[in-house]
Amino acid sequence: MKTAVVTDSTAYIPRDVREKLNIYMVPLNVIFGEEAYQEEVELGAAEFYEEVKTKELPTTSQPPIGQFVELYERLAREYDAIISIHLSSGISGTYQGAVTAGGMVEGAKLYPFDSEISCMVQGFYVLEAAEMAQRSEEPDAILARLGEMKQSVRAYFMVDDLSHLQRGGRLSSAQAFIGGLLQVKPLLHFEDKKIVPFEKIRTRKRAMNRIVDLLGESVAEGGQYRAVIIHANREDEALEWKAELETAFPHVEFMVSYFGAVIGTHLGEGAMGMGWYKK
Repeated sequence: MKTAVVTDSTAYIPRDVREKLNIYMVPLNVIFGEEAYQEEVELGAAEFYEEVKTKELPTTSQPPIGQFVELYERLAREYDAIISIHLSSGISGTYQGAVTAGGMVEGAKLYPFDSEISCMVQGFYVLEAAEMAQRSEEPDAILARLGEMKQSVRAYFMVDDLSHLQRGGRLSSAQAFIGGLLQVKPLLHFEDKKIVPFEKIRTRKRAMNRIVDLLGESVAEGGQYRAVIIHANREDEALEWKAELETAFPHVEFMVSYFGAVIGTHLGEGAMGMGWYKK
């Protein structure tokens, strides 16, 4: 059986990797005023962080259903099955859009998968699925592996500017104001498909150290792990952190990714996070 793998732009998988593994991507939209841009197609992360220095923060929107339908119909001419992996349904309607579109397309069976997370941690599922699809493994086997991965996936994010969370309804104005005064860096994670506070930590360095402790707890359980450091326009800091972590955890495979325009809109520049799973 020939299986196509689809994801959305918030997995932030580099174009060359997508092309190598035949991964198809549907972009979310970033809207500055009346101008809409397709994330990772018309607006990259570096451009986005430059734009927001001089403009009001944009809004974001999920891909139109028609975009999914068009892609699925094209893939159905070549593939027997489509595995479509998307960011958490608790923070976006993208996954539901994929489900709806799947019911409108004939010729290939759609297997939608809610990653219940986002960014390159979502991308881990996509890469695994694509590699299995290239080995001609059955869709049910691929989905079983993704379900197995979900048991070990962990991700924690720290925001540098509380105002973005406050604007998005994650914090009250008073909490954001007081937190800013106290240098509180909320450590966030996904729970029941939504972004929620995990712990409140006083400084950026302590927050990053706490993430390292949490990684250590997972690694201590045994097995081989793959991890990703994710940054919002802080590449140098991310690379420095990666070098430190590779020394501390020589048996963990580390990579660096980024919070692109859609997720960066909600977390703000300076955010830093890390996610991992058992290989």
